[in-house]
Parts: sequence; structure tokens; C-alpha cells
Amino acid sequence: MTKHYDVIVVGAGSMGMAAGYYLAKQGVKVLLVDSFDPPHDKGSHYGDTRIIRHAYGEGREYVPLALRSQVLWDELEKKTHHKIFMQTGAMGFGKKGDAPFIDEGIASGKEYNLEVEHYTGAELKEHYPGLQIPDDYDSFYEPKSGFLFSENCIQAYRDLAEHHGAEFSINDPVRDIEAYDDSVKVITEKGAFTADKLVISAGSWSGKITSKVGLDLPLIPTRQPVAWFEADESLFNANAFPTFMVEIPNGENRAIYYGFPSFGGCGVKVGRHEYVDAINPDTMNREFGSNANDEGHIREFLDKFMPKASGALKNGVICMYTRTPDGHFIIDKHPEHSHISIAAGFSGHGFKFASVVGEILSQLAVSGETDHDISIFRINRPSLQESSVTKN
Repeated sequence: MTKHYDVIVVGAGSMGMAAGYYLAKQGVKVLLVDSFDPPHDKGSHYGDTRIIRHAYGEGREYVPLALRSQVLWDELEKKTHHKIFMQTGAMGFGKKGDAPFIDEGIASGKEYNLEVEHYTGAELKEHYPGLQIPDDYDSFYEPKSGFLFSENCIQAYRDLAEHHGAEFSINDPVRDIEAYDDSVKVITEKGAFTADKLVISAGSWSGKITSKVGLDLPLIPTRQPVAWFEADESLFNANAFPTFMVEIPNGENRAIYYGFPSFGGCGVKVGRHEYVDAINPDTMNREFGSNANDEGHIREFLDKFMPKASGALKNGVICMYTRTPDGHFIIDKHPEHSHISIAAGFSGHGFKFASVVGEILSQLAVSGETDHDISIFRINRPSLQESSVTKN
């Protein structure tokens, strides 16, 4: 006999796990299905830490969601024994007049009256002597930001979801989904389950999963190297140095680097936002160093801007982004099946929002509406129309 639920969540990573908790807390009978066993899996959140910042270079529309996310992360830490957030502050810098990401971060902070300080490159170096940047660079610093312990975040939501009665089918890939007028059937390797509502938040597998409900979304998974380096701990420890985002002109393109201070001797962690190395998430080469640029681009950045953090390579991992054409998320209901909600395409900057996205998904599943403004993330926006949204 097929077991029936109020809601099935496909993808129990950060967004799906949060949604599962918020649903179960309301007494909703929910099943979370995942191909792995979160948080210790091969999902896109691998790598221990994620930056959370409130002044937002990707667009000021994100600021209210970032602030709500921070409230929810703080609440999560109080409800569990897990360490969720470390307040180190966050900074961003780039060439004055040629760094739109930095300019938007500064503008968004002003628009929402955030606690944001504005420095020249020379002033920033006075605060952080480990930096080596031109005096005329532009920068901002927000003291209330920092980073999240990503695996702890997912584990905390899983613990709470289970406590409130959520059920799990883990290490269980989805084989097919049948969508009916007012219900769904999810067919997995372990069996079949039915539900009144469906939530899809499957990370780099979202394109494959949403294709099973008739959607052809322009989602491109990409391979992303991240590395940790030995550093002068007196300059780059978490009490002395913040998280950072750096925008650098790169020919016709722009390179954006991001990173974390060292804590517990882990070394400085650095990655580079790139969307060029499209992959299949099932067959991607996960060996760090198999591409010469895995370490090369990051090392070049450190040598130029943070030479005393460019020590020996301590560790390197390969993560994944799933990008959309415009870099904005997809959070919406299915255009033809309103009982199916989708969260996908987080383009490398979504984890910090997992708490509020989980809240949004739970609201959409229960009432079909959300308290939050998600208009920028609609599934039928023009920038996604280069690829057909609904299959005929």
C-alpha cells in the first residue's frame, strides 16, 4: 500500500530540510526524500562554512530576506545545541568606479539603514594590515555579518524536523514523479509515496527533478573549487579578520572572490565565483587539482591581495553551483500545478537564505501564499524565457 503524506519534500539539503522542519512544526505530515544522507553527503553545501551578509551586492531586493534569515538562524541556534553562526563581520572591496557589485552592496546598506562602514583602500589596510590593495579601492564593512556552520545548520533542522514527526527516506534517488490535479506520486528506488503537495529543492539535481513534472528550467550546474591555505594567524584569525567578497576586473568579465578567516587553525578559506565549468552532478570530477585552475586562480588572488594568507595548501574540495541566466533564484509555484512549489538555481549565493527559503516553501505548501516578496524569483520572468518553462 502506498503511504500518503500531506507534503513530500524532494531534496533534504538546506532549503528542503528547513521547509521540512517548519511544516512538521505545524503538524503537517511530511516526508523528506533525498539521494544522500544530509548533512554528510555530496551535496552543494559541502565545505563547512557559508558567508551570511546583509548589505547585498547581488541586489538590494535580497536585503529583507537576508535580515529575516539572520533572525531565523539566531532562533535555530537557541533551539539546538549546534553552533550556527559566528559574527566576524563582512567586508567587500573593489576598484573604485569599476566594481558594480561593491557599489550595490554599499547602496543596499544605505537604502535599508544597515550598520555599514565605508572605507577607502588605504583606510581598510589600516584596519586589516594583512591586506595589500590599492589606496583608491572602494570598500564597505558590516560588523553584524559573518558566517554559518553549514553542516550544523542542516543537522539542526534535521533534528528539529524529526523531533516534530517528519519522516525521511534517505539514500533514495527519485526515479519519477507523477503530477495529478490535486496530488502527486513520487517514485523512488525504495518505493512510491503520494501526497497532496510537493516541494522540490534538490540543489544541482533540481533541473533533472523538475523535468519530471514537465518543466524545462534553464539551470546549469557548475564545478566550483574551494581551498584552505596556511596563513599568518595573527593577521587572519576570526577575531582579527572578517569574511570577504572581492570584485576584480578580468578582461571583459569580472572575477569575484570570497573567503573566510581562519578559526581553529583551519587556514584561510577562499573560492572564486565562476559559472563556466558546466557539469553533470552525477558524473562530475570531484578531485581537487584535476584542473590546473582549481588552485591556480585562488593562489593568484591571494598572492596579489593577501600574500600572508598564501601559505601551503591545507585542503581543497569541489563544490557545485546551480546557476540561472540572470543569477537570481527560482522560488515559485509550478505554473500549471499550483500544489507543487520549487526552489532552485541559487547560483552560488543561496545558502545564507536557506532558513527563510524554508519558511517560504512551508507557507506556499500550506496556504499557496507567502508573507515574503518573492516576485524577483518568479518562474516565468523574462530572463528565464530563453528556455521554455513548460514542456508541451
